[in-house]
Amino acid sequence: MIKTLQYISIFIELIIALFGLLITIKNKKSYGLGIFLTFSIYVFYDLVKLIPLNFPRDSLYLIFFVSTLSILWVVLKLFNEGKHCLK
Repeated sequence: MIKTLQYISIFIELIIALFGLLITIKNKKSYGLGIFLTFSIYVFYDLVKLIPLNFPRDSLYLIFFVSTLSILWVVLKLFNEGKHCLK
C-alpha cells in the first residue's frame, strides 16, 4: 500500500513539473521554470529513495536544497506579481 502511494506521489509530482513547463511555454511566465525544476528534482529524489541507486547522499541533499531555493523563488515571483491573498 505505501509503495503504491509513493508511485502515485511521484506521478503527481511529474504532472506538476509538466504544468510548470506549460506555464513557461504557453504563458511566458518565468516562474514556471522554477516549478518545473522543483518538481523534477522531487521526482528524481523520490525515485532515488524508492529504487536503491548508488547516488551520493551529499549530492542528493544538495539538489534537494536547490529545489527548495527554486520554489522560494517561485513564491517570491508570485508574491511580487500580486497573485496572493495578502492584499
